[in-house]
Amino acid sequence: MHQLPIFLNLTGRTVVLVGAGEAADAKARLIERAGGRIVPAWERGATIAFVALDDEAEARAAAAALRAHGLLVNVVDRPDLCDFTTPAIVDRAPVTIAIGTGGASAGLAKAVRQRIEALLPARLGELASALHAARDAMKARWPAAADRRRAIDAALASGGALDPLDGAAADKVESWLASDAATQPSRLETIHLTSADPDDLTLRAARLLGEADHIFHPASIPAAILARARADAVRHVVEAPPADAPRGLSLWLATPNDS
Repeated sequence: MHQLPIFLNLTGRTVVLVGAGEAADAKARLIERAGGRIVPAWERGATIAFVALDDEAEARAAAAALRAHGLLVNVVDRPDLCDFTTPAIVDRAPVTIAIGTGGASAGLAKAVRQRIEALLPARLGELASALHAARDAMKARWPAAADRRRAIDAALASGGALDPLDGAAADKVESWLASDAATQPSRLETIHLTSADPDDLTLRAARLLGEADHIFHPASIPAAILARARADAVRHVVEAPPADAPRGLSLWLATPNDS
């Protein structure tokens, strides 16, 4: 990654916004949507800063002065002067999807956002809120964290009981909890890699990598492939698949040279 994507809580916090005009107005709307308090110059307690000045020399000077106070600075339309960039946003609060290009192309980020907007139902945020409200009930139903995660993963899968692309999924959480839904038994799946390029992964392989609890693989498997797996999946560097798979979903990543 060229940048670390994070979601910053600005509610009630002070944000410096230097400049005026359309670009500054756009940043002001973004800050206000996130609950930030806008000030035109540095003051104690400020969190981050935006500079929206047309003159490059003035923009550089303003950014340097704000950095001297320890602030991270975004300089509008000048990615080379930015400590951080603002992404294109898909807002289904409390679900927020951010699309960034590291400042390379705001137009590309916008185009991707529009595609995602068309895919996601307007009530996706309600599903997130319903799942949050059901946390205690889910813990009671599946006391073990791993079992709970697998049950939720199965429900949220494509075609599952709570498929996120189903506009009515938020209304089904209660019935899902009351149903006979069960986690899948422990199993070992094999992914036959055809190349070192993660873009060559099949949809099934990409889905399994995102769901696996354990990943068994030779040392030769490219890091780019492993990066597509769940961050908290346990990695095992071995030369052969396990005879007895651990609990949950395990994957064996087979190279093109495997028979």
